[in-house]
Amino acid sequence: MRLSSVVTAISPVMLALASCGAAASGDKPAAARANGDFTVASIAEFEEPWAMAFLPGTPLALITERKGRLKLWQEGGEVREVDGVPPVAYQGQGGLGDVALAPDFATSGLVYLTWAEAGQGDTRGAALGRAKLVLDGAPKLEGLQVIWRQEPKVTGAGHYSHRIAFSPDGKYLFLSSGERQKFAPAQALDTNLGKILRLTLDGKPAPGNPFSGDTKAGPVTAQIWTYGHRNVLGLKFDASGRLWDLEHGPKGGDKLNLVEPGHNYGWPLVSDGDNYDGTPIPRNSTQPDLAQPAISWNPVIAPGDFIFYRGNQFPAWRGQAIIAAMQPAAIVRVSIDGDKAREVARYQMTHRIREIVEREDGSIWLLEDGKENGAGHLLRLAPVRK
Repeated sequence: MRLSSVVTAISPVMLALASCGAAASGDKPAAARANGDFTVASIAEFEEPWAMAFLPGTPLALITERKGRLKLWQEGGEVREVDGVPPVAYQGQGGLGDVALAPDFATSGLVYLTWAEAGQGDTRGAALGRAKLVLDGAPKLEGLQVIWRQEPKVTGAGHYSHRIAFSPDGKYLFLSSGERQKFAPAQALDTNLGKILRLTLDGKPAPGNPFSGDTKAGPVTAQIWTYGHRNVLGLKFDASGRLWDLEHGPKGGDKLNLVEPGHNYGWPLVSDGDNYDGTPIPRNSTQPDLAQPAISWNPVIAPGDFIFYRGNQFPAWRGQAIIAAMQPAAIVRVSIDGDKAREVARYQMTHRIREIVEREDGSIWLLEDGKENGAGHLLRLAPVRK
């Protein structure tokens, strides 16, 4: 089915959403507040939102809430809950995570989700699944299949990462897998913790991965694209088709990396920050044989997701990395020059910003993290004309 067919098929659903008795979304923009180059309008409220994906050609978006709910938001209408979401391990940083539309969503209707999944005893790990989004009637996920898991599941409830990015040609799925606050696994090639992975669209190791021939390291080794990562919460391709990640350091050392196959990104051997107990970590520059960050921050910005802006509403931002920051709450603009980057602007925000998405029309949308009070707002940025 073509995208036009999908839009036609969901039109009756959108009409039903607008007239049904579901709980209101708060989808009435508050008075927009100015913030330098843009104004910010509050559009809707969600409980601990984590990620969002707009359905192209429609007024709809999917938004994940960390406690395990997937919401279908309609611009100017209602918010409905999507049925068929898997149970999640809601604890610490764990819960429902990323949401992404399949490259062939217009014909397949497939949606990818990540979440924290409980294991045996007191263990947990990230999982990746896909299902068909059905909008004929009450919205639901149909035929959900788990296609990948972190190995092994471990104790603790932090550093899942589980961000999704599809290659520009739509053939491969890249996935960030955090080191689960266990340090050493990031350097071990017999586990997929602390890695960026390159998979086929059905979750299998992609052919041609850099360690696929290393049979001594274990069966998950064929998944690995890069290693030595801590907690990657942003994963994006730029307009040139290069992959970048946005990564949390410890006490200092948040960084943006150009991701190149087979490279070691250094954690926990090096960092531009130190351990939380104050013990020092050698700086990235002390080991030039390891991949160096394009930019790092100390003090931290506690990044959420990011985009490479491509639209026309903010022409001065085109080609730059626009970063959602949680501590301090901000939007951070970063200019890219080859394999290096520099911060060019920072805009203070009222609450922690978890997610940032560019819509088809070049508008920019944000999700507040909601950690302070359990609620987070969907925000829309509008450029200030000068």
